[in-house]
Amino acid sequence: MPRHIWLLIIGTAIQVTGASFIWPLNTIYMHNELGKSLAFAGFILMLNQGFAIIGNLFGGVLFDKLGGYKTIVLGASIALVAAFTLTVFHSILPYAVLLIIIGLGSGIVRPAMFAMASSVWPEGGRRAFNSIYVAQNLGVAIGASLGGFIAVYSFSYIFLANALVFTIFYLLVLFTYKPMNVKQNTHAYTNVLEQGRSIENKRAFRALLILSLGFFICWIAYVQWQTTIASYTQDLGISIDKYSILWTVNGLLIVLGQPLIRVITNWIPSPKQQIYIGNSIFLISFIFILQAESFNSFLTAMIILTIGEMLVWPAVPTLANDLAPKGQTGFYQGMINSVGTAGRMMGPVIGGFIVDQFHIHVLFYGIIILFTIPYITTYRYDRKLSK
Repeated sequence: MPRHIWLLIIGTAIQVTGASFIWPLNTIYMHNELGKSLAFAGFILMLNQGFAIIGNLFGGVLFDKLGGYKTIVLGASIALVAAFTLTVFHSILPYAVLLIIIGLGSGIVRPAMFAMASSVWPEGGRRAFNSIYVAQNLGVAIGASLGGFIAVYSFSYIFLANALVFTIFYLLVLFTYKPMNVKQNTHAYTNVLEQGRSIENKRAFRALLILSLGFFICWIAYVQWQTTIASYTQDLGISIDKYSILWTVNGLLIVLGQPLIRVITNWIPSPKQQIYIGNSIFLISFIFILQAESFNSFLTAMIILTIGEMLVWPAVPTLANDLAPKGQTGFYQGMINSVGTAGRMMGPVIGGFIVDQFHIHVLFYGIIILFTIPYITTYRYDRKLSK
């Protein structure tokens, strides 16, 4: 891989490591430490992800207009200031506000990193997106592992660690990412209002929206592991540090399992087939978790879930990149990232409400039914393009 891709991998891993000190523990902190309901915690996470959606769209448009370097510096600066403020003020009101601001800043960074990977290594294809995806999960493995053990002593240390790691990411971007800034073709740039100018663009954008619906459903299901399932493990007597181990295993399996995934993806003819297989594995993991009551059962379910995400998560931005007309790579990556963020936004609210009103098993049955939708959207999204 080119040197620039390695810099993007390192930067992504560092940025996600900082975020992973906090995000797996958000629901636990608000519910168990601050005494708020699961529905309330879900609402705050919804706002966090709502502003991340704004950041995704804004970051994608900025990438097409200004390039990746300035876009990433802006997003990293916003997140960094909020993270340092959080080290001092973390009662429920400032915690909620600062969490929202961090969501906005990180949201700006995310599509720019994916789009920059594609622009500096266009011949890499899905390998470029997969490399950023692996880096994200390396950060999850490191951050979640350390975060769970640190939280046993004090959540204040978590906020400090988050701010320090965000600082390292900001400095790395500031001093090494500028040479990667690809000069944009302003004549090729098309903004949101001009998106439907040609028949080809209309068909591509319609295909993106259909593909996005299935992606949205997958994220609604996946995010339950970070919210309702996190709290459920506490109710079953599984400690915070053991819960964090689940995410450590998730991240390490993604990193160490890449040789196997490379073999599988060489065998699977297209990213579309990856989504079919990955979605089936997601479905199996939630069927399995219906009977899970011990740490080992949750660990097994997490391993199954991880195999599914290793196929689905890199495949969707790859298809979005293939659909993007010239000059709109950033916009299409911003769109697909905002849809994933929307799933992370709505998932905690939907899941928290169902668990508060009924039982977590009702939620699991509902998710199993919802998993039929990605099969349909993956089958239908490119039919008019094929014609």
